[in-house]
Amino acid sequence: MSLPDLDDRNFDADRQHWIRVRVYYEDTDFTGMVYHANYLRFFERGRSDHLRDAGISHQSLLDREDPAAFTLTRVEVDYRKAARVDDLLLIRTRYLGTEGPRIRFSQTCFRGEEVIAEGEITAVMIHADGRPRRPIRELVAHLEAFRWTSPES
Repeated sequence: MSLPDLDDRNFDADRQHWIRVRVYYEDTDFTGMVYHANYLRFFERGRSDHLRDAGISHQSLLDREDPAAFTLTRVEVDYRKAARVDDLLLIRTRYLGTEGPRIRFSQTCFRGEEVIAEGEITAVMIHADGRPRRPIRELVAHLEAFRWTSPES
């Protein structure tokens, strides 16, 4: 699979965000396959870049008068195939929206046409000291323009 046509912020026409990730030796275990926990790192890069390319950086959240951050409350990953050293992976991130305090993402790791791993991630917003907080209203409104909607919808 090659990347679909992307705008200058790495979003395709369906509001899916894409990044490339090269697998390095350090990403693998003794079998030469990507260690399972490293897919979480790849997905983290995808979500961080999605937010940054949507105009919301982690640093900008911390620089607010009322500093904020994200933390994950749920991660579900299905591992389909093994990735190996030198593979070029594509990480697709879909922002699914908010449900109360929850911010939901769907992510897929591809190698060519093959699905390597799929994840459903739920995050919540917290104060800089770790206490939970409601998502920032302006942030939710801003992200609405980047919400993925299924072509079947």
